[in-house]
Amino acid sequence: MDLSERKLRILQAIISDFVTSAEPVGSRTLSKKYDLGVSPATIRNEMADLEEQGFLTHPHTSAGRIPSEKAYRLYVNEMMKTRELSQKEKDVISKKLYDNVTELDKTIEHAAHILSEITNLTSFALTPEVSRDTLKFIELLPVDEDTVVLMIVSDSGKVSNTTLKLRVPYDEESLRLLSKNLTYNYKGKSLSEALTLDIIEDFETDIEAMSALARNVMPSFMKTLGDMLNVNLYMDGLTNIFSLPEYNDLDKAKSFMEMVNRREDLTRTLINRDKGVMITIGTENAEEIMDDCSLITATYHVDGKLIGKLGVIGPTRMRYGEVTSVIEYLTDNISNTFRMMEGDDDDDEG
Repeated sequence: MDLSERKLRILQAIISDFVTSAEPVGSRTLSKKYDLGVSPATIRNEMADLEEQGFLTHPHTSAGRIPSEKAYRLYVNEMMKTRELSQKEKDVISKKLYDNVTELDKTIEHAAHILSEITNLTSFALTPEVSRDTLKFIELLPVDEDTVVLMIVSDSGKVSNTTLKLRVPYDEESLRLLSKNLTYNYKGKSLSEALTLDIIEDFETDIEAMSALARNVMPSFMKTLGDMLNVNLYMDGLTNIFSLPEYNDLDKAKSFMEMVNRREDLTRTLINRDKGVMITIGTENAEEIMDDCSLITATYHVDGKLIGKLGVIGPTRMRYGEVTSVIEYLTDNISNTFRMMEGDDDDDEG
C-alpha cells in the first residue's frame, strides 16, 4: 500500500517522537514540534487514515497514537537511515575493543558489553567454541513409510542421529540422492560454516517428489547442525530494561527476563537467523514470547570466516537506525581488531 508523501512525513514524525518520548503522539504535538506544513486538523485526518490502514494504534483512552509493527517495518525498510558514527565515537569503540583483545571469546564478550553500554539495551553475542571439526557425510536411512533417521557424521567422529517424521512420501532412491547431494554440498565445511549455507534451491528440480522431500528435511537438518555446534552465548545489560517505560509493568518485565533466561531457546533462535544484518519486529520473531520485542542481529567474521552473531533485544520502540549503526561498526571492527593483532604478532617475530 503506497502512502502519500505527506502521510509518510507525518508517520515518520510520529515514530521519531514516540521513540524519544514513549508517550502517545497527538496532532497538536506534531504541529508544534515538526514543520509539516499543514494544520493540526489536516494532521488529525491523516492520522485517522494511517490508523485505519494499520500503521498507528490508539492506546486506551489517550488522544494520541503510537506506531504499530507495520509502521516500524515500513520505517526500517524505507525510511531508516543508519546514523554515521562520529570519529570520536568510532575511536572510543575501537580503543575499547582493541584494549581488551586477549582471545576471541573474551573479545566478543567485551563487544557485547560495549554494545549494551552504548545502546542501553540488552545485548548478546554468540560465538562457537574453538573447533576445527568438519562434516564428513550425511545419510538418510529409511525406518518406515513416514519415518527416516538423519545421520550426520563429522571428521572427528562425532555422530548425530535424529529421527524425522516426514509429511511427504519418499522412496529409497530419493533418500539416496538427497543424502548424496547433502554430503556433496556440506562435506569439509565446519559446523558454523554449514549453518550459513542455504542449498534448498539446488533441489528445486523437475522431480517434484525430490524437491518436496528436501524442503521437508532441511529445517531438521539445520536444527541438528545447530545442536551439534557447541556455542557460547554472552549477554549484557539485562537490567537495562528496567529503565524503559515498556517494562514498568511488572508482568512484562518478568516475561522479558523469562525469555532471556531461556538460554537454549534463545541460542537456537540466534543460530537459525540469516547472516548479515537482520531486524525482526514483534510477531515477526519466531518465538511467541518475543511478540513484544524487536531483535537486531549482525554476523561477524574472523579470518574471512563467518563466526557468530552480535546484537540486541528490546522493545519495538527502538532507535533502529542508531542501534544498527553501532552493531555494524562493532562487527566490522571485530575482524579488523584480530587482523591488527596478527600484524603485531608478525612484527614481533620479525
